[in-house]
Amino acid sequence: MRGRLPPALVFLASMPALLVAALIVATVGDALGSGVTHLLTEFLGSAVIRLLFNTLGLMIAATLLATLIGTATAFLVVRTDVPLRPLWQALGAAPLAVPAFIASYAWVSLSPHFEKFGGALLVTTCAYFPLVYLPVAASLKRLDPMQEDVARVLGTSSFGAFVRVILPQLRPAMLGGGALVALRALTEFGAFAMMRFQTFTTQIYLVYTAGLTGSVASALALVLLMLCLLVLVAYVLLEGGHSYASVGRGAARAATVYRLGVWRLPALAFLVLLAAASVGVPLGMTVFWLTQHGAAAITPAEVSPHAVFQATWTSIKLGVGGAIFTSVLILPLALLASRWPGRRMVTWLSQVPWLAQGLPGIVVALSFITVAIRIVPWLYQSTLLLLVVYAILFMPFALVGIRAALVQSPPLLEEIGRGLGYGWFGVLRRITLPLAMPGVGAAAALVLTSIVSELTATLLLAPLGTETLAMRVWENTSTLAFAGAAPYAAILIGISMVTSWFTASRFGVAAHATAVGS
Repeated sequence: MRGRLPPALVFLASMPALLVAALIVATVGDALGSGVTHLLTEFLGSAVIRLLFNTLGLMIAATLLATLIGTATAFLVVRTDVPLRPLWQALGAAPLAVPAFIASYAWVSLSPHFEKFGGALLVTTCAYFPLVYLPVAASLKRLDPMQEDVARVLGTSSFGAFVRVILPQLRPAMLGGGALVALRALTEFGAFAMMRFQTFTTQIYLVYTAGLTGSVASALALVLLMLCLLVLVAYVLLEGGHSYASVGRGAARAATVYRLGVWRLPALAFLVLLAAASVGVPLGMTVFWLTQHGAAAITPAEVSPHAVFQATWTSIKLGVGGAIFTSVLILPLALLASRWPGRRMVTWLSQVPWLAQGLPGIVVALSFITVAIRIVPWLYQSTLLLLVVYAILFMPFALVGIRAALVQSPPLLEEIGRGLGYGWFGVLRRITLPLAMPGVGAAAALVLTSIVSELTATLLLAPLGTETLAMRVWENTSTLAFAGAAPYAAILIGISMVTSWFTASRFGVAAHATAVGS
């Protein structure tokens, strides 16, 4: 769309960027509030060194394992004759519908031996390998098979063709998925807390709940924020400067399906074990504890139907409210990005919300606690503040979906509307939104799913007396009342599966995975 950018629309589209900038300033300012000497002491102390070792060790191991497993799974499902390929294709994406802290609950309730580093690595890898699997599978489906044919004609073996032709073209998908896994490993809280494994997120929560000075928690948050930014910078440096485009449309035929031969049974066993670890154990243990009376758990816990209903209703209310608030907040920016693409200001404003994906939920929550207490105390522990934090954490999800829906809305109809005398707001209300509403609804459903399963910000910011499904799982698991946590975990998984299916049916699986992990 040509023409001058509407000033009112630009102002509204700037709100997400202002919120992200405010929380970064608040985090840095609070960390520096105790003085440089104290800050350096916190950074160089033995406790911080141990946390750094734990966090980086887990991040690196999980990223490498998830990238290896996700790439191998994608290749087996897309390019080999492994049995039951449609089943494995669906199960490869299924872990995205199971929150990581629910998976931790399942493994810890199975055996306490799954605690600490080993369990945390297992859960992180199983929960987030789909972030690599989905983009790599999509890339494999788009590859030009002619390049492999040329390599084979030149005498390259099947393995050589994979290493020299296919693997280099999968680099962007592997790097992008690996970066998402690394960020998730850095920012995860609930899963690690249940695994009794100390990272920066768990330590920040302990410091805050222990009532220590806010500057200590903010200093730790600042280190975590720097680690997230380093991951983003590393991704840009590794991914940039390479061209993967091809001239022409490529061969108009399906790619070669590799025959596994003697490797068929090991490949099938690998996929079975992966599905069992990533989906089977969380679902199986949840069903098992559902069948156990509270007294059969390690710690007895009676589950009240009223408490289950209340937690479900509260989660849905917060999810719907947060989804609406986030969609309304990001709509002006999505409209600018879809109707005025290429403008420098629009490009900049569109990129800033993605920084939220490098900001751990606990850092965002602490930053706005500081802002609320010092500037607007009446906002502290209010539902409005919680919705604002939800919006910051999940607005990239809404931006992806709403922008995609607006791009598919014909601009010609908007031009006709303006020709009839409607301003941009009238065109938006009468033409653009009605046409894009199915896609907007799918994006809102994705945000709702994320909010319902969000734990960290809810624990820190929810008004007194608030109980959500995630909080109930956390409370019961913390006291080893696994049977008591089961009904809440089952409902969480059910909501996630329904909304994930709805979103994937609207945007496609690849788009859904991008939104979930971006």
